[in-house]
This record gives sequence, structure tokens and C-alpha cells, in this order.
Amino acid sequence: MDEQALLGLNPNADADFRQRALAYFEQLKISQDAWQVCAEALAQSIYSDDHIKFFCFQVLEHQIKFKYSELTEVQQQLIRETLITWLQAQMLNPQPEKTFIRNKAAQVFALLFVTEYLTKWPKFFFDILSVVDLNPRGVDMYLRILMAVDAELVDRDVVHTSEEARRNTLLKDTMREQCIPSLVESWYQILQNYQYNNSELTCQCLEVVGAYVSWIDLSLIANERFINMLLGHMSVEVLREEACDCLFEIVNKGMDPIDKTKLVESLCQVLQSAGLFSIDQEDDVDFLARFSKLVNGMGQALIASWTKLIKNGDMKSAQDTLQAIEAKVSLMLQLLIHEDDDISSNIIGFCYDYLHILKQLSALSDQQKANVEAIMLAVMKKLTYDEEYNFENEGEDEAMFVEYRKQLKLLLDRLAQVSPELLLASVRRVFNTTLQNWQTTRFMEVEVAIRLLYMLAEALPVSHGAHFSGDVTKATALQDMMRTMAFLDHRGLRHTSPKVRSRTAYLFSRFVKSLNKQMNPFIEDVLNRIQDLLELSPPENGYQALLSSDDQLFIYETAGVLIVNSEYSAERKQALMRNLLTPLMEKFKVLLEKLMMAQDEDRQMALADCLNHAVGFASRTSKAFSNKQTVKQCGCSEVYLDCLQTFLPALSCPLQKEVLRSGVRTFLHRMIICLEEEVLPFIPSASEHMLKDCEAKDLQEFIPLINQITAKFKTQVSPFLQQMFMPLLHAIFEVLLLPAEENDQSAALEKQMLRRSYFAFLQTVTGSGMSEVIANQGAENVERVLFTVIQGAVDYPDPIAQKTCFIILSKLVELWGGKDGPVGFADFVYKHIVPACFLAPLKQTFDLADAQTVLVCITVCFFLLFSLPCGRLKGKKNNGHVVLRVVLSYKENTLFSLNGVLVWLVFTCYGTVFCSSPVLKIKLENCRFEYLTLTCITCKLPLSESEQTGSSSLGCLGFSCDR
Repeated sequence: MDEQALLGLNPNADADFRQRALAYFEQLKISQDAWQVCAEALAQSIYSDDHIKFFCFQVLEHQIKFKYSELTEVQQQLIRETLITWLQAQMLNPQPEKTFIRNKAAQVFALLFVTEYLTKWPKFFFDILSVVDLNPRGVDMYLRILMAVDAELVDRDVVHTSEEARRNTLLKDTMREQCIPSLVESWYQILQNYQYNNSELTCQCLEVVGAYVSWIDLSLIANERFINMLLGHMSVEVLREEACDCLFEIVNKGMDPIDKTKLVESLCQVLQSAGLFSIDQEDDVDFLARFSKLVNGMGQALIASWTKLIKNGDMKSAQDTLQAIEAKVSLMLQLLIHEDDDISSNIIGFCYDYLHILKQLSALSDQQKANVEAIMLAVMKKLTYDEEYNFENEGEDEAMFVEYRKQLKLLLDRLAQVSPELLLASVRRVFNTTLQNWQTTRFMEVEVAIRLLYMLAEALPVSHGAHFSGDVTKATALQDMMRTMAFLDHRGLRHTSPKVRSRTAYLFSRFVKSLNKQMNPFIEDVLNRIQDLLELSPPENGYQALLSSDDQLFIYETAGVLIVNSEYSAERKQALMRNLLTPLMEKFKVLLEKLMMAQDEDRQMALADCLNHAVGFASRTSKAFSNKQTVKQCGCSEVYLDCLQTFLPALSCPLQKEVLRSGVRTFLHRMIICLEEEVLPFIPSASEHMLKDCEAKDLQEFIPLINQITAKFKTQVSPFLQQMFMPLLHAIFEVLLLPAEENDQSAALEKQMLRRSYFAFLQTVTGSGMSEVIANQGAENVERVLFTVIQGAVDYPDPIAQKTCFIILSKLVELWGGKDGPVGFADFVYKHIVPACFLAPLKQTFDLADAQTVLVCITVCFFLLFSLPCGRLKGKKNNGHVVLRVVLSYKENTLFSLNGVLVWLVFTCYGTVFCSSPVLKIKLENCRFEYLTLTCITCKLPLSESEQTGSSSLGCLGFSCDR
């Protein structure tokens, strides 16, 4: 071996040596006989360096895993002998090998096992046992090999192919027949010999038993001699953790429900008599974590048995099992309330499943009610932050507690399903007690009280989406708790912390919406107390407002909800709404004048932002209305029309156009919903201003407004659309034709999004049945529009836009394809639209691995099938179907003049797009193809006319010629 290269295996070697060692390893992997050098080095103990030994095992591992079938019988025998020789040497060496070498050796043994056990080495385990006997070092390797074999066969963290899975199943079946009883006997002998003088080997053996018990005959382990030994280990401090895990695996093993109940009960009796059911907070937490996992497993096993017995109708056995479950609840509660979160977390599964049982019972006994309350109190206590929690620098422990809280939240949700009244009363008691003296109470207790209230709102069922209506008892309790939460004073909207004020603004809005009509007695008072929070703060006053503009949006929305949902008359509501919005309108006018005269750009931006906020606040108040009817009922139409007249002049301002237009556009969107046709007189003027000096982003945001108007009012706005159609298109084309740098990704993305918006506009127009808007633009303009759609369908590698384009074309063919369509449109269909259907999928950018592109292909084919005027196609019948999968050969200057012929577009991916079958069956009769060049799927030569009309046989892969 290359000694210099081996120096690089040392962790302290420099980068050059390490690189050389890596290259040497790769060289040995591809060498035919280098593995023999490594085998000899291991068998004869040539090297003492641990890293070289590990390296040699890696080379052998690679040989067995990837090249073993290439070896001769002699070479394979040499590998077996090498491993056995190495194993024998371990019992004679003065010092044991390092753990990482023993683990790697065990992996190599396991790989050889799965390769040879079924064929050439059926005595694998017996040979190893004959070598190791009861020698401690030999037993150590034997147990490591068993764990490595289990990892190869059973470990679910290892991903296996279907072939490997079948192999592993066969290996396990063969082991069960041939060697498992002998292996189990060896485990018993190891435990019996080493349980008092070698705790490390005993723990290893218990780990092996726990791993194998899941797939071997349980009776081999769940018998008197094994169970007694395991229970004896529970009282030995160094063994009890592994004994717990082993018992857990035994309990987890699937078996008959009655037998499982008997097994668990017998284990519990012995554990209880040993005093393990009395939990002391001072006990070893590592052991208690394992013990709580065992108790959790026993509890869930009993619950699973109860469920099966109920399904089987064995009510007597089910009742006995339920009593067994109830007997474990006190132990479960001791573990749940334990101060160590790991111990508590391990028992939550049992708690959750126990509550699920109680949910299914028709009535709860007094003891069961007491158990529910005890679980509830335990959850409330365990939700509290520890003193050690580091809020400033959250680490792994803090992250684990957050996850633990999520588990407790699930328990709380289940408690709400079992006994919502009890949960409500408990939370109410804790909340009111804590919040009454919150100034002197610890932060952790205040936080958990508020957290419980929040969790309660999510856990309790609601009535029509509102917590404060429906159930009077629940609503009263919640209102009682919410009164303690002062929104409007120094504890809420006027708190010293801006974060608290911001959160309060949002929560207050949610609170008012939930209370709905119940806020009526307080409306005037609330509106008066929030009056100062509604003021628009101009940039020049230098006053730092309590709330940010985003927070003020919630306050304006809250004010609007209070007014609209009140029981006042329409006149009073109108007056209140006008009082709310008039200050905004007045300040808007003043600020707009100041903006027109401002010279400094920063001041212009500040004023524009303030104007935008004013429009946004007015828009937000309209969220209290669902439609025009509710606006009319409140008598507020005139107020919002006044707002429109106030805000629209901002569109003619030459400064900060983008900010001002954005706000006014948003307001118009809301007014279309709230005022409906009353807003239409304002649209032409607004559109004219918004189309002046616009950029890509302006147009992207303007087109959805036009789409909303078009879809809502349809023919009512047809004259307006015809008037502004070409100006809008000219503005779009002008922006799209602007030159941009080749590598400017931002500009390219803006143009792509604008192109999508343009096609979405055309789709809205055609989809709303207003094709006359396009048809009345003059023949030249109509043709230009159609060609842009063709271009979008074929040339741009944007499947979302392509799909939209084909939908537009399909709709136009549907509307204009008859006798009443525009002159020349039928020719346009076959000269341009149909070829586009073929050209688009032929593009190299047409990627059928992309889901959006597949949708484009489907849209194209449905268009060809159902939108084109159908003629008669002649094809060969096959059980009433024609089986078509043709290869299309498109030649330059060839027109697809199909003369009313229905064509089906197919590509090599064709079957996967439309059906699970590789061939697609279509009901067609008397089919023929005209002026379409088809090629034979086999010889690639053009088909003759007779072959094209179906006289030749149709193969499942496409048309076949007579040749």
C-alpha cells in the first residue's frame, strides 16, 4: 500500500495529504485486486494505526456492496476467512479495538450476511457463535453484528428499493426458521452470565433483544424466564434504562387484544410491587424518561386493545381493559406533572388517547371527571415558562420547550372536546385570579393566563364563526375575561411599547368583529375614545403618532364596523360615517395642494405617502360593507361618492404618480363592490389619467381594475371599453417595446408580468361575451391583436400566458367561427390559429415535465377537438374506436389548410398527457387528413394517401405504412 497516501488518513494531516489519501481510496475502489491487500492487512494485523484499519474495512465494504458478484468463489471465500480471522484475533489482542472500528467491522459482516446467507453461508451466525463463545470481546462483536444486521433488514430510517425489501423479507423468514431460537438462547446466556459483572455487555444485549422482538416470535421473549430476568434488571441502576426500552418493545409488539391486556397487567403488577409506580421528583430523570416512555407504551397498548374489543363486540373484556386503563391514570398524572419536560412529554400520547376514549363514552363517572380536571390542571401548570428560559437568546432548550407547548396545546384541544364547560370554568378561574393582580404577579404566570385565553378561543367550538354568540354561558364567561383586557387605555392602544400598541390595534379589530351587535351600548364611547387615534398626521407637524399607518388601518376598519353594525337609523349611521371621513377629505385637499407646490423630492414623497394613507383609511372603512345593498341601507353612498370626487383629482398630479395612483386604484376596487354602477361615471376620467405616462407596474395594477369592471358590468361598459381599448393596448405595447439590457432580470420579469396582464384582459373581454369590443376596433387593429395572441401562444416560453392565449383563441373561434363572424376570420383560423396549435408544442422550450406546460397542451388539444368546426375524418375502426398516435412532420411553407377537418395533435409524450394508457382512443368515423404530411413511425418516410386515409394497419405506437 502507498504509505505516503496512508499518512493523509490521520485527522491532523494537512490538506494535501488528505487529498492524496482520498484519491488513493478512489483508486483502490476501482482496482481489481486492491481489496486483497486490505484483507491481508486486516487478517495479519499489519497496521496498528486505527485510521488505516478503518480505511481497509471501507475498501472491503465497497467491494462487498458493489463488486461482490464479480469475484470468484475462491475470492469470496477469502473475504469470509478474512473476517473470521480478524474476529478470532479480537479475543487475543491485549487491547480492544476502538469503537468506530468495531462498528465498521460489524457493518461489513452485516453486508456479507445479506449477500451470502441465503446461498453460500447459511451457518453465518453459528460460525460466529462458535468463534466468540462467551468471550467478552467476542460477545461485544457478536452483538454489534446483530445490530448491524437488524439495521440492514428492518431499520426504517434506511431507504430500501423494492428488490431489497423483498430480499430482506426472505432473509427474515429464513432466519425465523433456521436460527432465531438459537440466537434467542444465546441472548439469554449472555444476560445470565454478564448481568452482574459486565453491565455494558448486558445493556448491549438488551438493546439487541429490543430490536429483534418486533419481528420474531414474541413467545420466545415474552415468557417467564426472560420477563423475570428483565424485571430483575429494573431494580439494577445501571441496567434499568435498557430494561425499560426492552420491555417497551415487547409491549409494543402486535398481538391479540386479550393477551396483550394480560401481558401488560402482569408487567404492571410486578413493577408496582417493586415500588416503581411511586414517582419521586428527585429520582434519576434519565431513568424516569425511559420509564415514562414504557408507561406510555403500556397505556396506549391497553387503549388499542380496548378499541379492538369494542369493534369485535366483546363488551365484557372491553370493560375489564377500561378498568385496567383507569388504574394507570394516577401514574400517568404523576409523570405528566413532573418538572422535567422530557418525562412529561413522553406520557402525552397516553393522555391524548385516554381523553379520546372519554370522548366516546356516553357519560363520565365522577372519577373520570376528576381525571379530566387533573389533566387540565397539569397542562395549565406545564405551559408555564421556566425561570431559566432565555428570551433574549433562544437556543435548543428553548426550541424544545416551544415544541413541547405545541403538544400540550393538542391536549388542551382534546380537553375542550371532552368537557368544554370544565375547561372554560378552569381557564376563567386561572385567568381572573392572575389578571386581577397582574402588576405583582410573575411574568410567567401572567403570560400563561393570557396564553390559555388565546388557546381557549381556538379550542372551543364557535357559533357561525363568533365566540361571543350562540352559547350564552360561554359568551358570558369570555366577555368576563375580556373585560380584564383593557384595549383603549395605557394597557392597550396607549401603551408605552409600539409593539403592544400595534398588536392591540389588530386584536381590538378582531374583538369588535366578533362581538358584532353586542357592542351597541358602547359605540359612541368607543368612537369618542379612539378619535385622536384616527387623525391623519401630516409630515410637517413633527408629531410622533401613537399608531403607525398600518395600525390605523385596523382602527378605521373597527370604526366602520361599529357604525355599520349598530342599531342606529340610516341617518345617524350616515352622520357618523361622514364625521369619520370628512376630516380625511379635508386634509386630503390641503395636502394635495401642498404636494403640487413642493419642490424637495423627500417632502414630495412624504406628502404623497400621507395622501395614500388617507385614501387607504377611507377604503378600509368600506370593509364593513359586503355589497351595495348594505351601503344603501346605511345611507352611506353619498359619503363615498364625495370621497371619490375628493380623491380622483390626485390622478392628475404630475408628482409621485405611482404612489397616488396605487391608492386611488385600491379605492376604486372597493367602490366597484360598494357602489356598483354608481361608480361608472368616474371610470372614464380615472382611466384616462392612469394611462398617461405609465410604466409597466402601473399597467399591471390598472388592468385588474378594468377586468373587475368588465366582468361585473359586462355590456353596460361596452361603449367605454370600445373607447379605451386601443389606448390601453397602445400603452401596453409602448412599454413592451422599450429596450432593456440583456441581463436585466427585473425588467424582463416586469415585461413578462405585463404580458400576462394583457392576455388576462383579452380573456376577460372575450369571456364576458363582449367580443364586439375587439371586432369594432377596425380590421387592422383586430388583426394586430390576433397576431399578438398568436405570438403569445407560440413564441413566449411562458406556459401561464400560453394557456391564456389558447383560451382566448378558443373563445374567439366559438364566437366568430360561424357565418356571422368577421370577414376572413375562417381563413385566419386555418392559416394561423391551427398552425399555432402545432408550432407551440414543437418549440424546444415546451417542457412537458412542467405541470403548467401540460395544461397548455391539454388546452390546445381540447381546442382542436371541440372548438374547430368538425368535418368527417376517415380512419380504421377498432372496436368502435380509432386508435391514433401519429408523428407530425411539419415542413416550412406548408399550410395546415384542413378545410374543416378535425385534427388530433400528438407527440411522443402524448399518452401520458391525456390518459394513463400509452394510446388514446377517440370516437371518430370516416376520418381523413388533407394537406397534412404524416410519417411512418417505423421507417420515417411519408405516408401515401391511402395509408393516411386509414387503409393501412394502425399500430399502438402510431401509423404504420404498407412497407
